[in-house]
Amino acid sequence: MSEDGRPSPPASSASIVVLTLARRIETELGAELAPLELTVSRLGLLGHIAGVPGISFSDLARMSGITVQSVHSAVKALVAAGLVHDHTARAGSASAIELTAGGYRLLGQAREAVAAVDERLFGPGADPIQRRVGQAVLDAFRGALPG
Repeated sequence: MSEDGRPSPPASSASIVVLTLARRIETELGAELAPLELTVSRLGLLGHIAGVPGISFSDLARMSGITVQSVHSAVKALVAAGLVHDHTARAGSASAIELTAGGYRLLGQAREAVAAVDERLFGPGADPIQRRVGQAVLDAFRGALPG
């Protein structure tokens, strides 16, 4: 308990520390992506589609942690924006979702935005503890993450 009687957050909870940092990262990344008219969620979808060309709606939903219905809505918006193709032969048949040239260009710009956030939050000028956390995360997943 704090001096004013309110419960104190757990001082040594990895969950709370990671969640707090994740929210800060999402806020910073959202601000950096906004000029590209992208959200963190749309960036994730574009990344999954780029990583698995021809991905199905079901697989995209699984990878993104959202419902198939939500993926259908999101992909429809991405198609309307000219960022992806949905190569569905006919209703009820399997889809093959792929990025367009514009989608790849936008994904490249988004990667630059992510790099700027990484530099700001985890680079040489960042808080030393955040730099250590960023390096620990990269070390923990070394070999498991692409590029």
